[in-house]
Amino acid sequence: MKKLLFVAAAAAGLSTGVAHAEDFQPKAKGDLIVHLRLTEVAPDKDAAILTSAGAATGLKAHVGDDVMPTLGFTYFLSDKVAVEAILGTTQHSIRAQGPGTDVLTHKTWVLPPVVTLQYHPLPAARVSPYVGAGINYMLFYGGKDKNGFKVKVDDGFGYALQAGVDVAVKGPWSLNADVKKVWFDTDAKINGGALKAKVNLDPIVASVGVSRRF
Repeated sequence: MKKLLFVAAAAAGLSTGVAHAEDFQPKAKGDLIVHLRLTEVAPDKDAAILTSAGAATGLKAHVGDDVMPTLGFTYFLSDKVAVEAILGTTQHSIRAQGPGTDVLTHKTWVLPPVVTLQYHPLPAARVSPYVGAGINYMLFYGGKDKNGFKVKVDDGFGYALQAGVDVAVKGPWSLNADVKKVWFDTDAKINGGALKAKVNLDPIVASVGVSRRF
């Protein structure tokens, strides 16, 4: 979050330094903005690993972070209201951790499309913040079991809140910083259900990038 705020502040400073004679395009109804971003997906919590009977094992399931390029598409329904969809995929490691234990059990790709409805209070400003809310679907694919473990992670729906800022540079081009908080719970079964975990992933999806208006 601090890094994104720094980038947004730097972008605002850059745009302020652009000569006033250089134009930029305010946001308006019917605009389509395409964002090319570098995105970090950072799961927020670990989960206790239990036996099939629900007894504690002293271990926890830890899901690692990943950073990948993503695409975002924002369409303006009015000057101030827009809908956004993001497209991208990240790879995450699942580890069993505990006292004296840190074992890689599974690696999986995640396709986490998020669709949000946004409100842009200052569509004509060079520095234009926005907020949004929406839903997501977590699809796990391409999983590879590690170190003799067999892990199955369930797909499912979640919901998201969003905040971001667009900083117009010149013409249709702008810089973008965006943060989404996604709430998503899933069940993980290990070795056919001999072990299990209720994983509250609840990731932060943080992005910075460049955008073009069409």
